[in-house]
Amino acid sequence: MTENDYTLAWGLYAVAALGCLLVGFKLTGWMWRWLREPLRVILAVLLLTPTVVDPAKDAVAPAIAITALDVAFKVGNNAWRAVSDFAMYGLFAFILYIVFVLIRWPLEKRARERREQAEAAAKRRAAEDEQVTSDSPLVAERRSRYRDDPPPAAPAGGRVEPRL
Repeated sequence: MTENDYTLAWGLYAVAALGCLLVGFKLTGWMWRWLREPLRVILAVLLLTPTVVDPAKDAVAPAIAITALDVAFKVGNNAWRAVSDFAMYGLFAFILYIVFVLIRWPLEKRARERREQAEAAAKRRAAEDEQVTSDSPLVAERRSRYRDDPPPAAPAGGRVEPRL
């Protein structure tokens, strides 16, 4: 196998793996987030983990393919190396995922609190406006009178002057 064939094979595998990741993302899209995200991490680790096939040539191959071929045909002892690579890359991926979750958690909590405060303030303003307009028709008439008028239509071909 020449260097170009090796690079072409990895390129084809990368495209196929990304397609499988896309399908996996679509299949897990309906799930609860705390189940969906770890499943996606596991899928990415399974598809994107390389393992050494021939240490003398520095040749690597997808660990999932090496494991499947060694188990199915019993032709080598690379399966245990591939499984250890899965474990190592899986550990790294889950550590990164946990760091991501720990950073995201307080940010989401603050955003949720701000959203709840904004909704409560909007309800208070709506209740105050309703109370004011229900108190007297004169107040409601004055409020509607002093609201901004809609901007005038621009004359065709003319320039628009700012309102003072």
